[in-house]
Amino acid sequence: MVKSCLISALLLGNQLGSTVAFSSIGGPRPTSVTSVGFINLPPTRVSKPSLDSHLLASPIDRDDILVDNAVQKRRAFLANFAAASLLPVVAFATPATAFGFGTNVDDKGLLVFGGDDIMSQKDHGTTSIPVQENLRYGVSRKLADKICSFNRHFAENGGYFEGNSSFEKDVREIVASTGEPVTFYDSVSGKSLFKAPVGRSVDEFINESKVHGWPSFRDEEVDWSNVRVLKSSGETVSTVGTHLGHNLPDRSGNRYCINLVSVAGNP
Repeated sequence: MVKSCLISALLLGNQLGSTVAFSSIGGPRPTSVTSVGFINLPPTRVSKPSLDSHLLASPIDRDDILVDNAVQKRRAFLANFAAASLLPVVAFATPATAFGFGTNVDDKGLLVFGGDDIMSQKDHGTTSIPVQENLRYGVSRKLADKICSFNRHFAENGGYFEGNSSFEKDVREIVASTGEPVTFYDSVSGKSLFKAPVGRSVDEFINESKVHGWPSFRDEEVDWSNVRVLKSSGETVSTVGTHLGHNLPDRSGNRYCINLVSVAGNP
């Protein structure tokens, strides 16, 4: 039984690694993973998903999502990460706590799943309108529009929020001056999506984000009135169709790995 569960977890990890791929020039900085037999993914030619190729008309440039060897490395990491992290869930969890890409924390149902129809094609990719003007944290509006509305699989470069934005400075200043967590808004609709840090210090929030390469939120920091996780893939989206990132659970629970350009809106 345990052997079959291990095989299932490894296969699931391989699939997840292929589905949830993040591009990164500087390379993400993953946390250490429990030692498992690594899955060597053969080099493949990566093609953009149909939504990307159909809707992106502008030429590729330095702000665009880059599909290169970094994607393959990220896939390999995610495959092995999933195999190590999901094995206890597959082998020992009860039906009440293990389902889809994520786990409910308790009977309050902190994780809210959504259907794939949320990301159906609309007037502007998966959203009805483009991203806002004058986004926060000094992020690129062009990159934000492509990540938010014309993308289902890829992400801003790992570490983008450190070298290309005022994220850390602004977060620290707001928490220090107000004593309250920072609210992050949808770059398209301006709806509240996340509030952090909650239940931890600002240092813990920023440090975890730096370790993984993207702003990382926990269940209690999500505004579930406007956020959904697609049960089929773990893709984390807003209710208006904005691509936000993915849920990548670890030993501490659900972790929402989110593009800063997706949550840089104004209310």
